[in-house]
Amino acid sequence: MEALQRLTRRQLDTLQAVQAAETPERGVSLQAVAARLGVRPPSALDHLTQLEAMTLVTRYRGKTRLTPKGTSLLLEYLRHHRVTESAFSHLGLSPDEACRAAREVDLAVSHRTVDQLCSAGGHPSTCAHGEPIPPCETVRRKR
Repeated sequence: MEALQRLTRRQLDTLQAVQAAETPERGVSLQAVAARLGVRPPSALDHLTQLEAMTLVTRYRGKTRLTPKGTSLLLEYLRHHRVTESAFSHLGLSPDEACRAAREVDLAVSHRTVDQLCSAGGHPSTCAHGEPIPPCETVRRKR
């Protein structure tokens, strides 16, 4: 099972909350993560502790930052989500419907399946909302 497939939706949401709030100079406070998730700080701390054990985040002096592994995993997720969203869009769903449908399956789909969906869709460069789709691993290696 791939690392992305082992994440829960709440763990992914927590990683995204850290990414959205951290800056190059500073990490994110527990309170900021909790507020972004709409949970109390003890719940956010539980999620962060799990992510730290997976080496996806680091915590130092009350601030949380993504590790390179965490950043890479979020890029993988972005690819999975946008490729599946694009595939659902090609089936006739509106961009918002395609996004909701993609969110139902994007963590469960393997890299291989995402690459096959991407290939079948003609390697789209953007998703249904017009956001760029990160290149597949083989394209990234060639650069």
